[in-house]
Amino acid sequence: MNQSIFQFGQKLPEYSVPVLNERAVRAGAGILFLPAMIAFMNAWLVGNFQPTRVFVVMFLLDFTIRIFINPRFAPSLILGQWVVRKQQPDYVGAPQKRFAWAIGFVLALAMLYLMVIHRVVGPINLIVCSICLLLLFFETAFGICIGCKLYNMFNRNQAQLCPGGVCEAPPEPGAGGNLAQLWILAVFVVGVGLVAQWVYSSSPPELRTVAPPGASAPATAAAPIDPAEAERCTVPDFAKAIGHEAKWKLHNNCP
Repeated sequence: MNQSIFQFGQKLPEYSVPVLNERAVRAGAGILFLPAMIAFMNAWLVGNFQPTRVFVVMFLLDFTIRIFINPRFAPSLILGQWVVRKQQPDYVGAPQKRFAWAIGFVLALAMLYLMVIHRVVGPINLIVCSICLLLLFFETAFGICIGCKLYNMFNRNQAQLCPGGVCEAPPEPGAGGNLAQLWILAVFVVGVGLVAQWVYSSSPPELRTVAPPGASAPATAAAPIDPAEAERCTVPDFAKAIGHEAKWKLHNNCP
């Protein structure tokens, strides 16, 4: 079947709207989620924003190709299509996907302006990154396209061919589980909480990096302050800007 270079979605005779292979789309979301999480944790835990800047450029280029040229040529979707090449395609409507990806494109533009061009460091960057991670996670883990759900709020023509048939038929009664399953989940969560409390309370004091809420630090004799050590433990401005002082001191072994 002949396809144009500049085309969004496949035009198949059995469908009334252009379609995309949902399996490849979810695989592509997962492929992007992994480096996005690595970059986010580098920024959040150690204050290293360089991986985030690299990822923003990569993400923006990928989504520019998806939206303005053809999803078939987007690197993440090329790799995703190859990963799921032996699976039966699951075609979904392309218009709502384009709307959802446009949201990611706008977020990436904001991050390019703030982090890559102006090297701004602050809470707004972490918020935007968290939104991107949330969108990617829901897409790859649950097959839920949050942007596609917003599509119906701003378009008169409602989305068609949604993943899992959610646009065509409501879920059956009890599809989300029953009361017994809810109790099992609740008991599991409580059990994990009790295990965590036991692990932290039974650990040797030297392994407890974080004191329990309300607990006071043990009294220690004041020691002379080494000027070199004091200079090493001076919190940099970027850590202060994002409220990262305590974590920076923790990861740099500073009092």
